[in-house]
Amino acid sequence: MDCIEFDDVSFAYPPVEGDLDAEGRQIVPAPVFDHFTGAVPSGSDGAAAGSAGAAGSLTSLIGPNGSGKSTFMLLASGRLLPQSGCCRLFGQDVARLGGEQKNLLASVIYQNMEFESDEAVDRLLSFVYSAGALKGKAAGIRAPSRDLLAELIDVLELEKVMDRGLRQLSKGEIQRVLLAFSLLYGSASVFMDEPLFAMEDAQKDRALAYLREYAVKTGTALFVSMHELDLSRRHADKVLLFHPDRTIDYGTPDEVMTDEGLEKAYGVPVSLLKKQEDMTREELKAAADAILKVQANA
Repeated sequence: MDCIEFDDVSFAYPPVEGDLDAEGRQIVPAPVFDHFTGAVPSGSDGAAAGSAGAAGSLTSLIGPNGSGKSTFMLLASGRLLPQSGCCRLFGQDVARLGGEQKNLLASVIYQNMEFESDEAVDRLLSFVYSAGALKGKAAGIRAPSRDLLAELIDVLELEKVMDRGLRQLSKGEIQRVLLAFSLLYGSASVFMDEPLFAMEDAQKDRALAYLREYAVKTGTALFVSMHELDLSRRHADKVLLFHPDRTIDYGTPDEVMTDEGLEKAYGVPVSLLKKQEDMTREELKAAADAILKVQANA
């Protein structure tokens, strides 16, 4: 059984009212997927998915902006439904599942999530932990004698924010809380859209190393989109490389992230791509610093 199956899937976002071209005509978005068929195997070792989920692996989604990474994850997790065709997750047609069934099958971290809640982080983490598949009782991944919640607080450096409300947190702190949410719920798969933005480089490496370990030891299928190619090379079991023409390469980082493959996908030489990545990292750090400055002066 494959982890993800797209069977003749077509999907396009609806037109945005008032979005007109130079001649005043309504702009109709082009399909993101047009009769697309493809599959992602069940795990890093090809083992079949069990009732609790896929054989554990961390799969990185990479590719230029607009190549369909976010839409792919939202369709695979059932948060978007195709206009035609079928999306299956662990053999189940996600369009036919109810809300709770869908959540137990797949959790999602959306890009740039914002919250209005002033509830303290410790209460929210405890609620998610008890309300999901784990029912508030799971052993730590690295130390089975320790509770999973305590381990995540330590690994994701959440000790100092536990008594604070979500709206009091920096962007990087919110992202680390979201990572904890996604694991504490205990879904069979987790889809994360750019979950590392504004986190420090060392925190990104620690988080991804733990995510990969969690996936392997719990049999959870983790899918993470990210711009920083070096992180995918270091931490991903498998890679999905999205091309602007909507073709997708799948394999290990060594198999997929070749100079030829990356240049084909991004449309620039690898040397320039590396330079762009370094610039983006500096820009992200500048944005994070600006956010912290505003919060400090508020």
